[in-house]
Amino acid sequence: MFQRSAPIVAALLFLSAGMSGCSEEKSSAQAAPPPPPQVTVAKPTSKVVTDYDEYVGRFVALDFVEVRARVSGYLDKIHFTDGQMVKAGDPLFTIDRRPFQAALDQSQAAIAQSQANVAFAQADLQRGQSLVTGTTITQQTLDQRLQAKRVAEANLTASEAATRQAALDLEFTELTAPVAGRIGDRRVSVGNLVTGGTTGNTTLLATIVSVDPIRFEFTMDEASYLRYLNAASVKRADSIDRGLSLNAQLKLIDEKDFVHQGHIDFVDNAIDPSSGTIRGRAVFKNADGRLTTGMFGRIRIAAQEPAVALLVPDEAIGTEQVRKFVYTINSDNVVMPKYVTLGPVVDGLRVITKGLVADDTIIVNGLMRVRPGAKVTPQLATADASKSKDQTVRTN
Repeated sequence: MFQRSAPIVAALLFLSAGMSGCSEEKSSAQAAPPPPPQVTVAKPTSKVVTDYDEYVGRFVALDFVEVRARVSGYLDKIHFTDGQMVKAGDPLFTIDRRPFQAALDQSQAAIAQSQANVAFAQADLQRGQSLVTGTTITQQTLDQRLQAKRVAEANLTASEAATRQAALDLEFTELTAPVAGRIGDRRVSVGNLVTGGTTGNTTLLATIVSVDPIRFEFTMDEASYLRYLNAASVKRADSIDRGLSLNAQLKLIDEKDFVHQGHIDFVDNAIDPSSGTIRGRAVFKNADGRLTTGMFGRIRIAAQEPAVALLVPDEAIGTEQVRKFVYTINSDNVVMPKYVTLGPVVDGLRVITKGLVADDTIIVNGLMRVRPGAKVTPQLATADASKSKDQTVRTN
């Protein structure tokens, strides 16, 4: 009986030893540490960027003139085509000149009559003065002749003034362009009665807006205004020019780039307390006349001089409550977080204004697989997503 059970016991002992060996191997395999995770790393991109703000506004003309008549009469001629460009002094309208020419002729005749009266009164006075006062002519008669001479001279002065006014009225029948620009459509036709004068019920004949140069008006917030003051004070140590030395670029709603170059020429003298904004104005050349009064546009103002900045992909930035950070690795491939201050985005890359240096190596892919203090296996990549060396940055 014992001899039969011995082989069974030996088999059980062998099986038990085999299972124990497998358990030890499995335990050893579970205890082996995993390899360091692979991540993609890159150096921050260094570029020359310009900090700027953008605003939406409208174009306004330097000069806007309503053409109205100074005298009343019937419109005789129109000398322009609706919408054409006019120069200062170009003829626009002619009011019927005949009544005003007749009034001028009449006033000139009155001058001739007054001159004759003055000559007669002067001669009559001289004759009286040559006579002996008290015997040949009385003092009263002499005084009357003196008075007649003075009245004749006053009438002559009045006639001359009336003649000058009649000449002005005749001149006012020819309406010319007071400024250069583009004229609108005529508001009256030939044969209509035009009401002139200096009152508010005069007839509007046409409007003229200047074209080149043209202004662009916009409003900026108080914080932007303070940045421009700081930028202006850096450029001008003697005084603050309130941003009037800043350059500006502009694009229309159908343009992709800011192709129009100008400069700020006016900043208002007070901030609107209801909105916290202040009005600004820029001037742009408009030789081709494409920029039109009332048109919308977008203006871009450089808030500071171009400077070198560091940029990283947005995907490399993590968030810890209100703080932003990036993961960097040291020479031993150990992960270390660095808290950074973010700037604007340029072609998919985020400007880092504080917290990084150019020699840092940052993790740009695989952030979910790492933790601070852990070791990683880095693979080099590029953090630059654009091909341009110089970029312009929008901050507003």
